[in-house]
Amino acid sequence: MTSASAPPAPAKPAPGRGPARGPARDVAGLGIGRALGFVAPALLLIGAFLIFPALWTIYIGVTNYRLTGVEAVSPSIVGLSNYTKALNDALFHNALWLTMLFVLGSAIIGQNILGFTLAWILRRTRPAVRRTVEGFTLLAWILPSTVVAYLWVAFYDRDGGTLNSLLGTPGTAWLIDYPMICLVVFNTWRGTAFSMMLYSSALQAVPPSQLESARMVGASGWQTLRDVVFPHIRGHVLTNTLLISLWTANDFSPFLLTKGGPNHESETVPVYIYNVALQGGELGYSSAISFLLLIANLLVSLVYLRLLRRRA
Repeated sequence: MTSASAPPAPAKPAPGRGPARGPARDVAGLGIGRALGFVAPALLLIGAFLIFPALWTIYIGVTNYRLTGVEAVSPSIVGLSNYTKALNDALFHNALWLTMLFVLGSAIIGQNILGFTLAWILRRTRPAVRRTVEGFTLLAWILPSTVVAYLWVAFYDRDGGTLNSLLGTPGTAWLIDYPMICLVVFNTWRGTAFSMMLYSSALQAVPPSQLESARMVGASGWQTLRDVVFPHIRGHVLTNTLLISLWTANDFSPFLLTKGGPNHESETVPVYIYNVALQGGELGYSSAISFLLLIANLLVSLVYLRLLRRRA
């Protein structure tokens, strides 16, 4: 009498390989149709408010489209002449330079340093004090731009402004005599909240034992930051710098304070695009500049992402 044959043993995976993976399964049981139905509203919003405007901007950037006149009705293709004009435009070069100063002064230096300083100081303060400072700092960040701009115009005002009253310098027109310095201080004050919150979260990842060891061996404050703290939060520093740099480079708030004046001395690229499009009526040219700004943002993002990948 023959015995029943034993079931075949499961095949062993090849050395150095994991278990074989089957086709992806629909765990939720929705099916492709229902899954697409759930994401369709989001895709429609992204297409309507992001993809279509971007494609439309690229299109009119190669035309002579204007706000009024014959070109507003029937624009014609001009190729890359708008981009050539921008690369040879002295006012566009001036706007690029002022934008770099604005980003460097108020974001990379101002918001980074002030945000980290507040996060470092508040980590050991009383909860009530910490919540109060964080609340006032967040208030500056969440207030509408028009409200914040009105407050700072009153602060810098030549006649009866708060700053002139504090310094005893009546009659000083800060927004006219020192427009970029005023904008850098304004944006640093307004945008510090994000850096403070990000660094407050990042500092929690620093092991207290290492901080205590650095204190016991007599390390100075700078040595502790350099050798203990920064190695743990370097990735957060890069992420924060990337985000606030992009936000500041595309910020339109300077228009609310100075409108790019006097004599283009505070005209950053977003303000210049607005002035060219709505005051000059050159929508095609302003769209070309907008696309150049988009390319610059992408290049800066790629540099930061490369640095983050090296860190990882």
